Amino acid sequence: MRYDIIGDIHGCYKEYCELVSKLGYEWNNGMPVHNESRKLVFLGDLMDRGPDSISVMEHVYELVQNDLALYTPGNHCNKLYRYFLGRNVQIKHGLETTVAELEALSQDERTVVRNHFCSLYEKAPLYLHLDDGKLVVAHAGIREDYVGQTHNKVKTFVLYGDITGETNPDGTPVRRDWAKKHSGRITIVYGHTPVEDVRHIQNTWNIDTGCVFGGKLSALKYPELEPVSVPSSHPFVPEKFRSFND
Repeated sequence: MRYDIIGDIHGCYKEYCELVSKLGYEWNNGMPVHNESRKLVFLGDLMDRGPDSISVMEHVYELVQNDLALYTPGNHCNKLYRYFLGRNVQIKHGLETTVAELEALSQDERTVVRNHFCSLYEKAPLYLHLDDGKLVVAHAGIREDYVGQTHNKVKTFVLYGDITGETNPDGTPVRRDWAKKHSGRITIVYGHTPVEDVRHIQNTWNIDTGCVFGGKLSALKYPELEPVSVPSSHPFVPEKFRSFND
């Protein structure tokens, strides 16, 4: 199977549609289908911050239901799921935009969206292990020795990255650059930390190019390992992007 792995969409449905068209998918009854039997893979953070989170969520639900895509959740997905369960979550850091979209719906429409997303989330693996173990897709990445495990330390790493417990001035957690220590034996594709260009190091690929912050929406074609991007329609916010000294 050949895959097109798409980075953090964050409600940028317009750019998503442009990206799948650029990847060679044709739209058939609202579903993008590739004539070369490629499959879309979503690495989480479908929602929050962008203008059209519900469209993205509903679309990915339908794709997965029809076996046209694979999905694994991100930290924003986890937070929205806890919100839907009635847990005490803070409605900020982007969740407020998704909640505003939900509140603009009728009660019946909200119930449908909630049920669809909860079903999608509950059936999703913590991370995806593909191509006979040669490819791992995890929202914020994964340490090689964690592959095959799902305990709480792994869950924290996959959803939030290799966090130190400290915070940056903007309130975001300080994250270690785990990718530099990867052996390269397996391909790891992840997002979560916005970078201006797809970052390839030690057979890891960060494909979150900050579409919602005015960067690009990016995908990685596998096994070709070819990045494909479309420009964002949003204002560029340079302080949201992380730079690395590779």
